[in-house]
Amino acid sequence: MTSIEPRADRFVRELAELKIPDPAAARSALWLRIGVALMALGLVAAGSAYFLAHGTRDPLVQRDALAIGLGGVAACVVGSALFLRFSLTGFLRFWMARQSYDLNLLADRLTEPAHLLTEGDTGHGRTGTDPAASR
Repeated sequence: MTSIEPRADRFVRELAELKIPDPAAARSALWLRIGVALMALGLVAAGSAYFLAHGTRDPLVQRDALAIGLGGVAACVVGSALFLRFSLTGFLRFWMARQSYDLNLLADRLTEPAHLLTEGDTGHGRTGTDPAASR
């Protein structure tokens, strides 16, 4: 590596240059919490609607309980989608930045100028030994 800067520090600096938001940003965390809350409230609504529908013989109350139950199921589905979207987005955003950094590092190694190689190094490996010379 031609740089004196440690690899981790360089990665953090280049990540900041790419202006990729931090996966732990406040807005993403808010949507994650909303998703979890919707999942929990949906389960509570669906469970209470079941007991409400089976606890009475009045068809009007049973229909109301069915509507509450369907709303609870819909809230669970929406909450799950929000949770998955914002948890995976943060991870995939960081993963893509890491891939970009690793590919840039590989390109830097492959395009390293010939004058930086030592005299005995032919570029066949990181140890500087030629596999053909060892035969």
